[in-house]
Amino acid sequence: MKIVLLDAYTANPGDVSWEPLQAIAPCEFHDRTPLEETVARCAGAEAVITNKAPLTREIIMALPDLKYIGVTATGYNIVDVAAAKERSITVTNVPGYSSPAVSQLVFALLLELTNKVGYHAQTVADGRWQACPDFSYWDGSIMELSGRTLGIIGYGDIGSAVGRIATAFGMKVLASKREWKTPAPEGITPASIDEVFAHSDAISLHCPLTDATKFLVCERTLRLMKPSAYLINTGRGPLIDEAALAQALNEGRIAGAGLDVLSVEPPKDGNPLIGAKNCLITPHIGWASRDARIRLIAATAANLQAFLDGKPVNVVG
Repeated sequence: MKIVLLDAYTANPGDVSWEPLQAIAPCEFHDRTPLEETVARCAGAEAVITNKAPLTREIIMALPDLKYIGVTATGYNIVDVAAAKERSITVTNVPGYSSPAVSQLVFALLLELTNKVGYHAQTVADGRWQACPDFSYWDGSIMELSGRTLGIIGYGDIGSAVGRIATAFGMKVLASKREWKTPAPEGITPASIDEVFAHSDAISLHCPLTDATKFLVCERTLRLMKPSAYLINTGRGPLIDEAALAQALNEGRIAGAGLDVLSVEPPKDGNPLIGAKNCLITPHIGWASRDARIRLIAATAANLQAFLDGKPVNVVG
């Protein structure tokens, strides 16, 4: 079997091991793969592993030996799943591996917006405390999370992890989910998407990117939010209409945003959110803890092995 990894660098820049995959079959590693080189690099491969390198219909149809696509991520919108299904190619993803890391980042962003720790630490480094006539100072309001309401849109592995942390902070939680097959956990109140936008003090997005959720955050839903509310997105960039969010931030119609994802990554010059008022942006680091990436590689190998054993797991599409 030939295994090709199209964009191996982000998952493993050298600080973890590929041994779980290499134990299955020889692997051909590429740090990054331009779209136009994908077919040539995948020629003869039965298994292709990708994170963000797209596998379009044209690419899939040009690879007659391909039997398996493993996505080293939870979201799999970079694969044309319909085309893979036509070719009887199994596509798998890795759910749950990043839940601890992403949920931690959600609160890192929210706490920076509400407590401004990094900002105030920089003012101290700049000498402002030494020059202060009082023993204490702060810029803007500092908001306690206890007693506030966190809205979660998408209550899966990551959304539920965020909900557990929120309740530990003493927050009330409104959660929107496509279908509640079991009762919501204690402390979690099911709500519609509009109810989440209207009644939350902070909103965290964890739904998959689909045609139905693209631009979920738009002019209409932003106008439902409280002027004091914060928006956190560690899911997918296109869940947000970036121009609409930038305008809402700059006009003070919401209090702030913490974003780990954008519609185009890396962002292009002119992205309206870069430099927008009270907008924190991190470079898609929520999934990237070493612990999470070790779990990711192990689960990717387990997915492939299960496929080879004739008992595929985590199949999408």
